[in-house]
Amino acid sequence: MRLPSLPVLSFLLGTALAATSNAEAGLLSNGKVSLGDWKSAHEKATQFVAKLNTTEKIKLITGSSVTTTDGETFTALDILDGDMGAQAYYYVSAFSLSSALAMTWDKDAMYAQGRAVAAEFYGKGIQMVAGPTSQPLGRTPWGGRLVESFGPDPYLNGIATGLETRAYADVGVIAGAKHFILNEQETNRTSSGGGGGGGAPGGTGSMGSGGPDSSSDSPSMFATSSAGAMPSASSAPGAAASSSPGGAGMGGAMSSSSSSSSSAPYSSNADDKTLHETYLWSFYDAVHSGLGGIMCAMTKVNGTLSCESSTLLMDLLKTELGFPGMVWPDTNGQQDALESAANGLDYGSSSLWTDSTIEGYLESNNLTEARLNDMAIRNLMGYYYVNLDNGTQPATADQDDYVDVRANHAKLIRSHGSKSMVLLKNKNNTLPLNKPHKMAIFGSHARAAIAGPNLQFSVEGSGPTYDGHIATDSGSGQASLPYLITPENALNIKASQDGTMLRWVSNDTYSSSSGSTLVMQGSSSTSVTPSISAYSENMDVCLVFINAFAGEGADRTELRNTDQDDLINEVAENCDNTVVVINTVGARILDSWIEHENVTAVLYGSLLGQESGNSIVDVLYGDVNPSARLPYTIAKNESDYNVEICYTAQCNFTEGNYIDYRYFDAYNVTPRYEFGFGLSYTEFEYENLHIQGPSALSKYPTGQLAVGGYEDLWDTVAKVTVTIHNTGSLDGAEVPQLYISYPDAAKQPVRQLRGFENVHIKKGKQAKVTFSLRQRDISYWDVEAQKWAVAPGKYAVSVGASSRDLRQHGSFVVKTKA
Repeated sequence: MRLPSLPVLSFLLGTALAATSNAEAGLLSNGKVSLGDWKSAHEKATQFVAKLNTTEKIKLITGSSVTTTDGETFTALDILDGDMGAQAYYYVSAFSLSSALAMTWDKDAMYAQGRAVAAEFYGKGIQMVAGPTSQPLGRTPWGGRLVESFGPDPYLNGIATGLETRAYADVGVIAGAKHFILNEQETNRTSSGGGGGGGAPGGTGSMGSGGPDSSSDSPSMFATSSAGAMPSASSAPGAAASSSPGGAGMGGAMSSSSSSSSSAPYSSNADDKTLHETYLWSFYDAVHSGLGGIMCAMTKVNGTLSCESSTLLMDLLKTELGFPGMVWPDTNGQQDALESAANGLDYGSSSLWTDSTIEGYLESNNLTEARLNDMAIRNLMGYYYVNLDNGTQPATADQDDYVDVRANHAKLIRSHGSKSMVLLKNKNNTLPLNKPHKMAIFGSHARAAIAGPNLQFSVEGSGPTYDGHIATDSGSGQASLPYLITPENALNIKASQDGTMLRWVSNDTYSSSSGSTLVMQGSSSTSVTPSISAYSENMDVCLVFINAFAGEGADRTELRNTDQDDLINEVAENCDNTVVVINTVGARILDSWIEHENVTAVLYGSLLGQESGNSIVDVLYGDVNPSARLPYTIAKNESDYNVEICYTAQCNFTEGNYIDYRYFDAYNVTPRYEFGFGLSYTEFEYENLHIQGPSALSKYPTGQLAVGGYEDLWDTVAKVTVTIHNTGSLDGAEVPQLYISYPDAAKQPVRQLRGFENVHIKKGKQAKVTFSLRQRDISYWDVEAQKWAVAPGKYAVSVGASSRDLRQHGSFVVKTKA
């Protein structure tokens, strides 16, 4: 099929100084947003702020504790990274990274990990998590921080973000999602000077200061083009410009110097349809689920700094999404005192927001008293919403205090790690292993690093792989490992139990001519020179462990690695049962060896936390039957991806909604492994698709504007059921996935994920799975009406085991009414 091309988007760039005329629209006091279960928090926060004078309100919005005239005290919030555990603290757990959690496609696991993380924060006396991390979403596979997020599909990302947000709030910890918005790469992300935010290890992120951004961009945030519906010819594979990634690391507390910005971050320029349908989607889930804080990105959107954009913060976030909490800045995200205060930032730098500065703005009417009150109230909303005012949270612990909050979380971490390992290949049922007599282990990723486990990770000056077993990331994504179980640790224990003889070469390029020998029964002689080729001969199975590393501060420079690929091929040339185990921060190209006849199995995962080795070995030996699925597409070649890193100041998102599988589907690009792919040790069959379609729907929402958007966007309008049989010989879990194709009028990708479940089925048994479609799940963004809309016509429904293994098909028709 020949596809029409995307018109060139007219990105509107003008002055960075945004108008403040619409700033009042985002105030909680205007009553536009129905607060629902936030109402009590709002009443408490309003009563507290009413007792404060201007100086006390300024203290509150700059992160200081305040006491009212009648003795009521609000203690400044401790804000700390992150999703993977309480960063830099002793006696805490190191959980799987968000990318691994996304690979489980398991809603129960997503919620359970959120509760466990929050419980440890709560026990340490930390009130707010700088997480969940919804973005970077994954516009490009070269993005350095994709391991911290839930992947490029808005629906999957949104479900995970929402569940983690809800879990934090249920435990009594404030969720602070990041990074809002279009923060898709590390290259040129940072600017020098300015105010700071983010969580500093061990306590509240200290706020910096800075001068105004010197760049000059647009009064209008979004082009009104509806062209996000179709990729352009220029965004075909290989069309994007390339250069080497760079960027400065941003870990730790923020500087409080007051220098002006000498360089500006890039501007992500996207049309309105793309922003809503791809990048804003998951933040709807977070807000609807109880989000108390949101970190605005340090970058620009359509020419205006995210943390100083009234369109982003007051219009989209606080009005359209009905967000009731506080907005605080990422590092250097706050550049100008007035622009940030007037346009939606609620928590900022004490160096920028001084008493004299804020009082001067009030006197000149550049800042209203109503806006200052709103800022102060929003700083308290999350605190009251999660009931931190009940006085039961323990006092804040110092980093090395012996306050052990880990409970039984090691068991959960091990289980979730196993659930997240994707079985990509299993020729001749190589896996699960069954007490092999002779086994060889290869690769530095199998063993511990030479120092650790909490050697400070940094991507600056590092290579694209890690010398040792990597189970957590760098920067804001680095967990505090209390210990680390490596694959070598776990395999040695397994070998001792099974009577297996082991060999290992614990790096990627080992060779020796030293004449060292190893006596091994079954060798061609009793002397074996220690080399990759020699150690891989005459083995029952050879396990090769590889990784890929990236993180905050730099984007990826490669999606494959020559040394590791050569290692796999060399082992496979000598071992006819070679199993490859991969832990990676993002998509990894496999085509240098994936079709080698002696590569019999491949396990593929993300970074799994402290129990990583146990999690991997549990799957290798069948203690856990794999059910994980890919949350992104693995291409055959780098050139098959349509978006690379942007190296200019203006980064135009001309691909629109067409990233990852939505691009591959639109252009019929054959992936190596598609979005949603994953094998099991058993087999499943699908039958009896049934659709209960909607009655006539209003084209636009008609409900009350509430926290999370219009209330009826969340109403169930259709149900789809399917029956799944486990026809194999083992108990196991299947992940049925529901995809929707819209009527042409909606201008949507070929198909989009709109439902998934992870269901455990005993061998020989069956299960009925029900998917509920909400109104938002069948809506598109109407650019002209500036509303979510339902297109009349036929909606195709497909259910299957991946985005390209679709086994049951049906449809329903929607009629719309005015």
